[in-house]
Amino acid sequence: MYQKKGVQAYRPDLSRMEDFCDYLNQPQDQIKTIHVAGTNGKGSTAHMMASVLQQHELQVGLYTSPHLKDFRERIKINGQPIDKAFVVDFVEKHRTYFESHSLSFFEMTVGLAFSYFSKKEVDIAVIEVGMGGRLDGTNLIKPEFCVITNIGMDHTQFLGDSLVEIAGEKAGIIKPKIPVIIGLTQVETQTVFEEKSRQLKAEIIFADQMNAIEYESDLKGTYQRQNIQTAVVGLQHLKGFDLHPEKLEKGLMNVVANTGIQGRWQVINDTPKIVADVAHNIEGLQYIIPQIESHSYRQLHLVLGFVKDKVVDEILRLFPPDAQFYLSAPQIPRALAVSDLERITQDLDLSHKIFPTVEAAFLAAKSQAHADDFIYIGGSTFVVAEIL
Repeated sequence: MYQKKGVQAYRPDLSRMEDFCDYLNQPQDQIKTIHVAGTNGKGSTAHMMASVLQQHELQVGLYTSPHLKDFRERIKINGQPIDKAFVVDFVEKHRTYFESHSLSFFEMTVGLAFSYFSKKEVDIAVIEVGMGGRLDGTNLIKPEFCVITNIGMDHTQFLGDSLVEIAGEKAGIIKPKIPVIIGLTQVETQTVFEEKSRQLKAEIIFADQMNAIEYESDLKGTYQRQNIQTAVVGLQHLKGFDLHPEKLEKGLMNVVANTGIQGRWQVINDTPKIVADVAHNIEGLQYIIPQIESHSYRQLHLVLGFVKDKVVDEILRLFPPDAQFYLSAPQIPRALAVSDLERITQDLDLSHKIFPTVEAAFLAAKSQAHADDFIYIGGSTFVVAEIL
């Protein structure tokens, strides 16, 4: 499982997934889909589009990763997690195949999602890429349109060490003559997407260059503006679908209720203000930190932990240096050890305390915080998951 182990669980090859889908009788070809990739915002954008489509009285499948608390969060129809019995039956029925073909956790799960959505005859399924795009296990679908939200320097050990290389991997989801929506125009990557689209005769639309009405969403955070625009522009390019203005607005304002999304600027408490967010790389946190600083507070308390493959020193430099840091490691093998995190924090001369668990760090922050303080929980999806 990549989320727990990292590099040793990564399978940069589609052949097993192709064989698996063939064995399952190509369930991905029996459903309409939307494919969503990008460094940041792909989860929020996918959930927004699913919510709007649900508001139009459609049966909407939604596949995302990773999950925070329950495996079944990854596979939903109209906000309801996949039936437990379906998961159990699928594993029992196909276990021999899993083992004999050495399928990865991700490959099994994608096959499960495709089969569930096909069996339940969804009207459309929004499929989020796991990592990259070109070699991602989801990249067997023939979507109605593709979305690439933005490109940042994340997962560089797998996708390349430049924005151009990473964009090339994510551009791998672009299909012949199928529209692609690019969420953010970036000088370094624009030509990569334009060239790939030209080769495949695929219409390309840069969402941030389109004139659009400014919609609100219940997913708060200034960084969601870009995701809202991307979702709306994308749905405007869904063939055979009439986007109703009132249902669009209602869908965007009820993303949490409709889909059950968690961990996106999630306000846990108001006094003191406690917010959790799954942003875990430089690009994502560059949106989050101004959002924190836009609030008025006496003292900022940061409950943080990270995984090993992040540039933690650069990330920590983004946070206000006068904050109080509460450091721990999420309970996964891939976590950055607290001793390593403490060393980095000491080198940066930041006021910090270390704790054996994320929960202990959070409880300490709560005990120290005054009513007019701000507690932020983040650094890793898995830190947020343990608190939620």
